[in-house]
Amino acid sequence: MTKFKVLFLDIDGTLVTPDNRFEESTKEAVAQVQAKGIEVFLATGRPLHEIDDLASQLNIRSFIGYNGANAVYKGEDIFQEPLEPALIKRYLTIAKEHNHDAVLYTNKENLFTDLQEPFIQKFIEVFHFHKNELYTPDFERDILGITLINLKTEDVSLYENESGIHLSQVNVEGLRHCYDVIRDKINKGFGIQTLLNYLNIPKESSIAFGDGMNDKEMLQAVGESFAMGNGHPDIFQYAKHRTTDVTNSGIYNGLKKLGLVE
Repeated sequence: MTKFKVLFLDIDGTLVTPDNRFEESTKEAVAQVQAKGIEVFLATGRPLHEIDDLASQLNIRSFIGYNGANAVYKGEDIFQEPLEPALIKRYLTIAKEHNHDAVLYTNKENLFTDLQEPFIQKFIEVFHFHKNELYTPDFERDILGITLINLKTEDVSLYENESGIHLSQVNVEGLRHCYDVIRDKINKGFGIQTLLNYLNIPKESSIAFGDGMNDKEMLQAVGESFAMGNGHPDIFQYAKHRTTDVTNSGIYNGLKKLGLVE
């Protein structure tokens, strides 16, 4: 009988390879921990309405989405934490002034400030997004997350003047000019802490794997944390363990270290 009750897995660069597929070793590892009664959550910056296919392939029904703004346990909504409409207005004003774009996520759609730009088309293609529309202010009370697009490194500070907000670079090849908006109080770590309380599971019984800086709070919120070998250079300091790359059985090797897979 294992002491572990729950496993949180980031998607991009952790669960799926750069060409958006699972390694066989990853599928096998997830199946083995599920057979031990461990509940597996996908914990992602992605919108939950775009990951049904990935989740169904692994028989997963529990999620933290939008970088911690929404949690679902076995198909049931546990919480949603939309962004403040005033913040959205300010960010869109800054983006327009500096020729940046954005995608704003509701629990049903991906709302882009422009759908024609080539780098937005690439973003949609890389993440296999289907439910794409143009943003209008009608949606401003329903926004669970934002990704800013086409930023240079020096542009990040334009958005970090807001208290309680920081940007996290998207750790995906070809999309490093994109940044997720992360709230200090609402993030993957907040999502995990809320779920652990809801499920009455101690921190020591939880595991997480991640590769990007939006995983920092998540890796600090669990008992056993793994940074992927392909992770952002700054993420390793926040994880208890370092495993192999996403393309080299990273999840399998990490879970094997804990004695959870064979």
